[in-house]
Amino acid sequence: MAIENINIISESVEKENALSSQSVKSNESVIVKSAKSAESVIAVSTTDLTVWFYERTGVENININIKKDSVTAIIGPSGCGKSTFLRALNFMHDLTPGAKVTGEIKILGKDITEFNGVEIRKKVGMVFQKANPFPTMTIYDNVISGLKLNGMHKKSFYDELVESSLIHAGLWKETKDRLKVSAYSLSGGQQQRLCIARTLAVKPEIILMDEPTSALDPISTGNVENTIHDLKKEYTIVIVTHNMQQASRVSDYTAYFYLGKLIEHGKTSTIFTNPKEKLTEEYITGKFG
Repeated sequence: MAIENINIISESVEKENALSSQSVKSNESVIVKSAKSAESVIAVSTTDLTVWFYERTGVENININIKKDSVTAIIGPSGCGKSTFLRALNFMHDLTPGAKVTGEIKILGKDITEFNGVEIRKKVGMVFQKANPFPTMTIYDNVISGLKLNGMHKKSFYDELVESSLIHAGLWKETKDRLKVSAYSLSGGQQQRLCIARTLAVKPEIILMDEPTSALDPISTGNVENTIHDLKKEYTIVIVTHNMQQASRVSDYTAYFYLGKLIEHGKTSTIFTNPKEKLTEEYITGKFG
């Protein structure tokens, strides 16, 4: 009888250990899945990102996660590092003498150093402050110019691409009957949307915009903002802006930079109504900047 009791106890202990082991494995699996799930919604992440210009830092120790399929506005006073941060996200500083980038940048979960210049610019498009269509090219040729650098395609492919890119950029109705005229025949706002269409044509997943409406009139600005609103359904957009009203209108998240450092990052509604940091509140309320 004593031996039977011992066997029963032993079997019970083994079952408990097995169940405990299964529970641990299950919890570990949930943690791993949660981590992967969290990573899958992040388009851009930086860890201790610092950009040097010789001995001076443009931005310092920037740690941020930017979510996919959303608009993140980068705000702050002039010279605070907004554009410096943006340009670090697609190797733009490689073209600047004396510039050095340290820390970690991940694009869609992959370290940026695993891309070459061509690859990263396919993934991460850029729209600059001043509209820069190619002056000797037509509207049509401007849209497909980036794609032609990567190989030739059939005309039917280009036709479809031009139409879809201009539709996404909110410019198709205004240009569909004059695709073969010079891009310089367009207004400033139309030229900027043409540059957005040119960026879209290479099928990026992330679009960086460096003050894309600063030189535009209110109507053109509104058209570009409408385009941004429509694009975020399919793209991740990071926009640098001096215009806080614009940031509040177009963005889901806002990051406030000051003197090269990230002061605060969060939902735009929170940043503009209930910021955590005093520096953020002072800038938002116009006490400086």
